[in-house]
Amino acid sequence: MIKVGIAQGCQTRMILRASSDEAHFWLNGYVNKQNCRIWSEANPQVYDVETPLHPEKLTVWCALWAGGIIGPYFFKNDEGRNVTANGDRYRAMITNFFIPELNNHDVQKLWFQQDGATCHTARATIDLLKDTLGDRLISRFGPVNWPPRSCDLTPLDYFLWGYVKSLVYADKPQTLDHLEDNIRRVIADIRPQMLEKVIENWTSRLDYIQASRGSHI
Repeated sequence: MIKVGIAQGCQTRMILRASSDEAHFWLNGYVNKQNCRIWSEANPQVYDVETPLHPEKLTVWCALWAGGIIGPYFFKNDEGRNVTANGDRYRAMITNFFIPELNNHDVQKLWFQQDGATCHTARATIDLLKDTLGDRLISRFGPVNWPPRSCDLTPLDYFLWGYVKSLVYADKPQTLDHLEDNIRRVIADIRPQMLEKVIENWTSRLDYIQASRGSHI
């Protein structure tokens, strides 16, 4: 059963939302094959290929709203090396990147939505977001709860990351800097008309959930 808090009963189209998330981009388009299955009457030929145990990757954050995309933000340490997100790094991103970007857009009534990742929902993180957004926070442990395991309702999961990953590997980047440049370019090239359709799709999904009273879709 999926239960969605739609900003305390308000109509979905009257609320300005920003959905945020991180994604990993592996160098050379690495994909985990652990759960792949091959269905065939013939015996498939499988060859062992040496690959690094931990391929190089970028951890990228974006927020998507009707007015555009905030980001990408690449998680890096003090030495400029690529790292994954944790609580301290996520809060640093919120403080040093997201809040200044939000102020530049002058959106005082924006609702901010995030998933239930640990770095998102730590007490210090929730307190920081509440100080910035007040009750306009949709998150686990936030004023409005967001349902777990509901990625089909999140535009970054059902649109942005798949769209970006379908394009950034076209020229086979061989370095993380090249991959980062591709990600920046692809996201910058996303037109407002495309985002309008994404938001229309999002609100229709939320309306359907409301009409079905949280049942499976």
